[in-house]
Amino acid sequence: MDYRFSKITPEITKLAERSIDSYKINPELYTQYDVKRGLRDINGNGVVAGLTNISTIKVLDMGDGMPNHGDGKLYYRGIDVEDIVEGFIKEKRFGYEETVYLLLFGTMPSEHELAEFRQLLADFRTLPSSFTRDVIMKAPSDNMMNTLAKSVLALYSYDDNANDISIPNVLRQCVELITLFPVLAVYGYNAYKYSSEGGSLFIHDPRPELSIAENLLYMLRPDKSFTELEARILDLALVLHAEHGGGNNSTFTVHVVSSSGTDTYSAIAAALGSLKGPKHGGANIKVAMMFDDMKQSVSDWTDEEEVRGYLRRLLHKEAFDRAGLIYGMGHAVYSQSDPRAKVFKGFVESLSSEKGRHDEFALYSLVERLAPEVIAEERRIYKGVCANVDFYSGFVYRMLGIPDELFTPIFAVSRIAGWSAHRIEELINSNKIIRPAYKAISPMREYTDMENRMD
Repeated sequence: MDYRFSKITPEITKLAERSIDSYKINPELYTQYDVKRGLRDINGNGVVAGLTNISTIKVLDMGDGMPNHGDGKLYYRGIDVEDIVEGFIKEKRFGYEETVYLLLFGTMPSEHELAEFRQLLADFRTLPSSFTRDVIMKAPSDNMMNTLAKSVLALYSYDDNANDISIPNVLRQCVELITLFPVLAVYGYNAYKYSSEGGSLFIHDPRPELSIAENLLYMLRPDKSFTELEARILDLALVLHAEHGGGNNSTFTVHVVSSSGTDTYSAIAAALGSLKGPKHGGANIKVAMMFDDMKQSVSDWTDEEEVRGYLRRLLHKEAFDRAGLIYGMGHAVYSQSDPRAKVFKGFVESLSSEKGRHDEFALYSLVERLAPEVIAEERRIYKGVCANVDFYSGFVYRMLGIPDELFTPIFAVSRIAGWSAHRIEELINSNKIIRPAYKAISPMREYTDMENRMD
C-alpha cells in the first residue's frame, strides 16, 4: 500500500463507503422519540441544561402572543450590554477590561479596582521563557485556531500547578489566558506568515500601558501604529463578543469538559476546537467571503432587484459556496434584532467613512434589509430573521487590516472572558459530570462466528 501521512488511500475510501450506511438514522425517529435535534425545539428554544448568573439573552415580549417576536436584548451580569457600551464610550474609556472584570467578579469595577485589574493583566502578559521560540515558532500552522489551541495546551507544561482546580488557581490561570490570548494569536500568525512567505519576522512585545485592543493592533502591524477610532471599534467588538450565555456551543463545551474535573488548559482548548467550526466562530469569515463573491457578481450594488436576485441564488444553492445559506443572517434566539449587531452598526458606518469604504457599508445595509424578506419568500420560517453580530464583524476586521486567518482567533480573544467565567461557575456550583442521554435505536443481533461471516 502506498501510504503517506494525511493521504486518503483507496482502502480508507472503501471502508468509509461501507460504514456510512451503518451510521444513518431515519430523521422521522427524532420526532417519534421527541428528541430535540441540536438541543433546540422547532421554535429555536434551547433545552434547559443548567443555570447561570453570568449573562442573559432575552427576546422582548411585543404583546402579540407570538414567540420570539420582539427585539433581542443581552445582559452581562444583569446589566444591559447597550448601557455598558454607552457608559464607556461616553466616558472615553476602553471597555473590554472592565467587561472582563464584570463577567469574572459579578460587579462593575470602581476606578481604583479597574486600575488595579488593568495592572494585573499587564503583569501577567508575559509568556514563559523561550515559549515563543520553542512552541510558537515550531511547526506553524495555516489555521490560527489550531495554533492557539496548541499554544494553550503547551502552557500546561509550563505551569507548576496545572492540575489544581481550586478557584484561586483556576482564576489565576484564566486571567493569564485572557491577557495572553492576543499575544498567542498574533505571534502565531506572524510565525506562519514568515514560514510560508519569508520576508521579515517581527515580534513586538506588548506595552503595559495599552489596552488589550490597542495591544492587538500594536503587535500585529509592522509599524505598530493605529488610530484611536480603530482601537475603539476593535475594543467594542471584543466587548460585544465577550459572552453569550451558557448554551452557545463553545461555552457549553467549557461546562461539559469542566464538569469532568479536568484542568483549565484542556477545557479552554476544547472550547477553541468548538469555536473553530464554521457554524460557530467561523461564520464571520463566511460572511466576508460571501460579500466578496457578491461584489463580483452584482454589477450595481444599489440595484435592489439585482441584489435580491443574488440572495435568491444563494438560497437556491446557485451562488457562492452553494450551501443554500445567507451567512450572517439568523440566530438561534434573536429574531427581530441582535442587540450586538445593532450597537455595532453605527460604529461600523463611522469606520467605513474613515476608510473610504462607505459604498461597501451601504451594500451591507441593503443586504441586511432585503435578506429577511427574501428568506421569508423562499422558505417556511418559524420566527423572524435578523442580522447577527457576525454579519458586520468580518467587514470591520477587513477595514482594520486584520487578516482573515485571525478573524476567529479574535473572537476567541474576546470570548475567553465568558469561557473563564463559566468554567469557574461550573466548578463552584456543580459536582456532577454532565452526561445527557442518547436513545439507542440499533436492532439487537446475534453474534456470528468468524467462519460464518460474509465479506
